[in-house]
Amino acid sequence: MNSDLPGLGILLSGSGSTYENLATACADGRIPARIAVVIASRAGLGGIARAERLGHPVVVAAETDAVSAALRDHGARFVAMCGWLRYWDPPADFTGRVVNIHPSLLPSFGGKGMYGERVHAAVIAHGNTVSGCTAHLVAGSYDEGPILAQATVPVEPDDDAHGLAERVQAAERALYPLVVAALVGGTLTKRRDGRLRLA
Repeated sequence: MNSDLPGLGILLSGSGSTYENLATACADGRIPARIAVVIASRAGLGGIARAERLGHPVVVAAETDAVSAALRDHGARFVAMCGWLRYWDPPADFTGRVVNIHPSLLPSFGGKGMYGERVHAAVIAHGNTVSGCTAHLVAGSYDEGPILAQATVPVEPDDDAHGLAERVQAAERALYPLVVAALVGGTLTKRRDGRLRLA
């Protein structure tokens, strides 16, 4: 791994499939970064086993100060949340360097407690015909921060939460590496209102 590349920290609370998608994109050069550390919110997560298999350092931490310290200790300049379910408001030295992907078209169906199949069940219950995913900078409360990019998928008449989740996850796998690459590479576009967006 090229140590000259900027370090990317990963925060996860689950199986780590989103993390592995980003790790693959780092390994094949689509994201100009190296995985500096994987931080798991608790022991025993599937994402820890993935990190061990991929040879990335792992730290178990959940509290804000411990998470921030682990990122700094491992030289992470940027951070990607990959199914992170704990509250972590990035400190000043990480402002504008932390990105998350959420399985809905924010600001709809976001906020505390809205994650995984809960989101998809809510979308279906609301009668939406379109859903998708949102990549955004992390700032403030859950699922807040400037939106960088979104991808849409149809909600089919016979969808259940699991079926819709599979379609949204496929959109996430395509979109998230593009956004992380743009963040790390400094190629996000500034709009007239000053907000950063994926070109």
